[in-house]
Amino acid sequence: MSKEIVNRVQKSGIVTIDFDDFVIPNIYKIDLKDWLVDDFFLVEKKFREAINQHNWITYSNSYVCIFCSNEAIIPQWAYMLLSSKISEVTNKVIIGKSDQLYEKIYHDHIENLNLDDYKNKPVVVKGCSSNKVPKTAYYLITSKLKDVAKSIMYGEACSAVPVYKKPK
Repeated sequence: MSKEIVNRVQKSGIVTIDFDDFVIPNIYKIDLKDWLVDDFFLVEKKFREAINQHNWITYSNSYVCIFCSNEAIIPQWAYMLLSSKISEVTNKVIIGKSDQLYEKIYHDHIENLNLDDYKNKPVVVKGCSSNKVPKTAYYLITSKLKDVAKSIMYGEACSAVPVYKKPK
C-alpha cells in the first residue's frame, strides 16, 4: 500500500521571500585612490584628463560605488566631476562603501514589492542566501510586510522562527 505524499508547506499557503530571487545588477567599484598621484594626491589637471579618457560606457545599466580606500582627502568637486560623467550612462551611483550600495539595491527591490501578493498570508523570509544580503534588508522587509501579512517568519517553512503575528 502506498500512501500519497502531501506537501503540507505548499498547502499551508505560506509565501516565501527568497533574497536570492532579487536580481542583482552589475556592480562596479571606482576607488579614487587609483586616480590619485602616488595614491594620495589629487592633481586637478591629471584627474580631469583621466576622467575624460575613461571609458564610461562600461557602467551602463549598472550600479556604481565611488569611494576612496585610503586616507586621502578628496574635495567635493571631484565627486561632482565624476558624477557629471557617470550620470550620462547610469544614475545608480553611491558615494561610499559597497555595503551602502547593497543596501540601496535591496531597498529598491523591497520598495517595489507588490504587497497584494502578501496580503493576509503567512510569509517566510528565507534565511540562507548566496547573495550578500545586508542586515537592513531584514528590517526593511519586516517593516514593509508588517501592515499586510498575516504573519512573518524567518528561516525555512518547515522550521521557521516566528517574528510577527498580526493581532486578531
